[in-house]
Amino acid sequence: MRDDLPVTQDERRLWLIRSLLAEHEQYAQVRIPDSADDQRALLRALLNVRPPQPVGDDFLAVQDAYLKERTREKGVTRLEDLTPLQEHIYLWRGDITTLAVDGIVNAANSQMLGCFAPNHGCIDNAIHTFAGVQLRLACARLMAIQGHEERAGTAKITEGYNLPAAHVLHTVGPIVGYRVTPRDQASLISCYRSCLELAERNDLRSLAFCCISTGEFHYPNDQAARIAIDAVHDYLQQSDKPMEVVFNVFKPVDHAIYRDLLVER
Repeated sequence: MRDDLPVTQDERRLWLIRSLLAEHEQYAQVRIPDSADDQRALLRALLNVRPPQPVGDDFLAVQDAYLKERTREKGVTRLEDLTPLQEHIYLWRGDITTLAVDGIVNAANSQMLGCFAPNHGCIDNAIHTFAGVQLRLACARLMAIQGHEERAGTAKITEGYNLPAAHVLHTVGPIVGYRVTPRDQASLISCYRSCLELAERNDLRSLAFCCISTGEFHYPNDQAARIAIDAVHDYLQQSDKPMEVVFNVFKPVDHAIYRDLLVER
């Protein structure tokens, strides 16, 4: 690794943008904007569309330093900062990419390679952005070994790389049509159970779930929350290993739904 790599966030951001633009001839005419916010958006977009291809040690060193500092700027939340609503169960509204637990759950798609839409608002995009390019490379290796797309209701585990979370558990939830079917329900239950089983096999003691299959996958928020809570309760009651589970929400409506369901139990 060279000893002349950038050391400030502004320098790192510009260095990363230029490195990513240099990877493709079609980016030759792309103008780097002047403002820091616009540069952050461009960098995220370039990371989002980058395929899982090899990358050099210098790039990883600069990227890792940049992403860790970005997370520090946003602020990290730790499990001990939270108050359980029930024994072993927490509710937290915030950015899951800033949560320091043993594992966070990513609502993935069947390709399991992350969201390629530039600056998309989904959790898959956010997790891959702030984990760094290593996460897509790791997912690509897993999928190459598997040889086919991921089935709904299953899960895979990777390192968290530049995230505060030590691991990411990737699961594909059901995509709901005009109504929720029994198959959708069974698939969503399986998502939660698969993640909990995978976490236990890997000795994770804390796991944060996002709202799987809501939003882009159209599962009604209240029905999805009830399935999530029931599935976690059932698993914790059956398991011999204690695990702390965080229900992570981002929207006020989901926070209200989970709070009411957890308080009424």
